[in-house]
Amino acid sequence: MRSGTANLPLHSGKCPAWLFSRMKLLGAAIIEIIVEEFGPQEVLQRLSDPVWFQALGCVLGFDWHSSGITTTVCGALKEGLRPREGDLGIFFAGGKGATSRKTPLEISDACERHGLPSELLGLQYASKMAAKVDSAALQDGYDIYHHLFVFTADGKWAVVQQGMNEATGWARRYHWIGQLSHDFSFVCEPHAGISCDHVHAGKVLNMVAAESEEARKASAWLAREETSMVLGEVRKVLSLPASHAIPGTARLEKTLRAAYEHQPEDFETLLSVPGVGPATIRALAMVAEVAYGASPSRRDPVRYSFAHGGKDGHPFPVNRANYDRSIQVLEDALRRARLGQTDKLKALRRLAAWREGAEGGYRGS
Repeated sequence: MRSGTANLPLHSGKCPAWLFSRMKLLGAAIIEIIVEEFGPQEVLQRLSDPVWFQALGCVLGFDWHSSGITTTVCGALKEGLRPREGDLGIFFAGGKGATSRKTPLEISDACERHGLPSELLGLQYASKMAAKVDSAALQDGYDIYHHLFVFTADGKWAVVQQGMNEATGWARRYHWIGQLSHDFSFVCEPHAGISCDHVHAGKVLNMVAAESEEARKASAWLAREETSMVLGEVRKVLSLPASHAIPGTARLEKTLRAAYEHQPEDFETLLSVPGVGPATIRALAMVAEVAYGASPSRRDPVRYSFAHGGKDGHPFPVNRANYDRSIQVLEDALRRARLGQTDKLKALRRLAAWREGAEGGYRGS
């Protein structure tokens, strides 16, 4: 798991319309250059890096210290690249709030509109499981409210999703990268990175940690047992008399019964059962730990440059002329590259190489 931190308090994420329109243009130009130079897979790699994503938000002019950077940057990329999705071979689905629930439909729509292989509909499962893991299997106090799913025509994908802690007002961003492959594990260290400044020692149920393997096995085994037996074990763990009702027992019993009917062979299958959420996973993990000694992890898995200023005026106000000039330079470079005139792209590469050399010399001094 890569590590990187970002300050993400929930300041106002509202973005002026004029700035958002420029974010769409500049963001699209940056992504197009990455695709032209390295291919669409590189875009997924970079979006799955929390530090690179934070830096991209700063380059686009958003506040480095605001959680709004996630929803705004993702929205700008999705809208800005929509006209060229098919040409670039990279597709965006989902977003904030109610839009996130449209992700499966948007995946299927993209496949139909661009004539993509039907196998890509398996990406709907990847989207569902990434959201399910960060809302149920990793219980860290943050409720997911944003889910962006990005994928390529060859079945590779990335996820950028964000949750909010209502009590503290802080946000946390989760990054994923994967592919349509049996080798990818959704339930054992699946994240590319998780970004937040607040660590919740002892307050986390981390069922996707490597050290939670036995707890995952025990939970899946319990889900295959008779529901009445599991509820009885929950009552014992809570030290309740036989006549005492288990808190939320009706809903818990319903989801446990659904899991029993599915007879999940492993924890991932259990997690994919409709209705199985945080309460069910917490109850099974509790019984697995107290009754069978399979302890889950309590480890919190949580683990950047201004070019155009920030919308809040720090470190300086966004300069619209400079912003528009950057967009023009990048778009002109792309046009020339498509015509075989790569002088400006080569100049940008030389600039990047010079910057890396200068920074290396500075660090070594």
